Amino acid sequence: MPRTQHRCSGPVSRRGFLQAGTLGSLALSDLLRFRAQADTKLQPAEPDPAVILVWLPGGPPHTETYDLKPNAPSEYRGLFKPIPTVVPGLDLCEHLPLHAALADKFNIIRSVAHEFADHGGGHKRFLTGRLPATPTEFVNDAPMVGSIVTKLRPAQVSGIPSYVAGVDEGRAGVDTFSFGAAYLGQATTPLIVPGDPNSSKFKVDYLAMPDELQGRLADRGRMLAEFDKTRRFVEESSSMAARDQFNQKALELLTSSKTRTAFDLSQEDPRLRDRYGRHPWGQRAILARRLVEAGCTFVTMVMENPIPPGEPVPTGVIYNWDSHAVNGHIFDDARVRLPHYDQAITALVEDLTQRGLTRRVLLIVTGEFGRSPRLDYSNGRPGRDHWPRAMSMLVAGGGMQTGQVIGSTNGRGEHPHDRPLTPNDLWATMYRHMGIDPSHSFTDQIGRPMPILPFGEPIRELLPAQA
Repeated sequence: MPRTQHRCSGPVSRRGFLQAGTLGSLALSDLLRFRAQADTKLQPAEPDPAVILVWLPGGPPHTETYDLKPNAPSEYRGLFKPIPTVVPGLDLCEHLPLHAALADKFNIIRSVAHEFADHGGGHKRFLTGRLPATPTEFVNDAPMVGSIVTKLRPAQVSGIPSYVAGVDEGRAGVDTFSFGAAYLGQATTPLIVPGDPNSSKFKVDYLAMPDELQGRLADRGRMLAEFDKTRRFVEESSSMAARDQFNQKALELLTSSKTRTAFDLSQEDPRLRDRYGRHPWGQRAILARRLVEAGCTFVTMVMENPIPPGEPVPTGVIYNWDSHAVNGHIFDDARVRLPHYDQAITALVEDLTQRGLTRRVLLIVTGEFGRSPRLDYSNGRPGRDHWPRAMSMLVAGGGMQTGQVIGSTNGRGEHPHDRPLTPNDLWATMYRHMGIDPSHSFTDQIGRPMPILPFGEPIRELLPAQA
């Protein structure tokens, strides 16, 4: 993926539901009304279950992180050495020492594979659990898994959004990472929060109302009139009473102290924030924990650019995980990227554990595919290409037994050697955690029944002991 694609501001942003007293592209009161129509008959496996998906766009190199191949030929194995962890037999990259010390608190899956090598096709294939209609571009023809969870398991805490995604500034389009809801509609897309949570200027636009609007909150009638004045999707058949009901809920969300508190990182112990890392990835990770703790059902945090805004980019460092030689130097990039990643992910695992959230919250850390086992070179720099036929990921929480390695690849990291899995098996596991039946169907735009997952089985090693 060329660097220019990552800096493009093309997709229309979903930044903010309320700005200067007017609503954005979808009236917040209507979004709440549409979500209230969700099918919530299925019961979750755990009380108030939640998911944190840490998304690593571009494709993390499995042979530089979780699946090193020290005995492979030099053109495959790269420069980094494996180090032992607290789990006997589990070795990880030398640049992940915090992972090594905490390896008994998470699982590594090494044998997930699919067939879509383009970023767009890979995003759609992985994030929807379906074979995309087109192998390129990022617009979904099936709902992203977060939208399905939002449809069937909306947040049960008043004033808390169901689905939140944290991204870099300028990356807030719902189609930037194939986060679209397709036939489930806009009401199930995430509240996308762009920016660096570590910055003193960080704010959630729809919570950052101008002073003059704040002053009008006491005047309930005027506030509701603002909602009505900018409404775009009100159905003709809706009664005035129904409209008022959802306007009241919109007002509740906008003025909720719970929502403001969930996004307020200043309430965290500074030492814990230091543990996560005072950089965008670390502070997004701690924000994810705060959001699920407050009642969010599905939180996606995108860890794309490791360099805080305004800081110089070291030579060879790539914007995201797309480590082609033409984009940068894979090993120089990893030396900068992996310490940030190591700090943020292990802090999140540790924090969830210490707060007793590891049964209620399922953590998944992955990108859309792995990287080619054989190194390629451009301008004298090493890199790796897209490789969906093998990838590694980290999972934790969800009541699962931890300290496991699930599956393996062959001696060069080219393809699964044992326990071959697909993204659908991962999502079947996630849906089981959420109490969602993956055979449940929705109707698409032309009236066809579309099951949540067309195939896939829960990964048995990740199921709680009593399952």
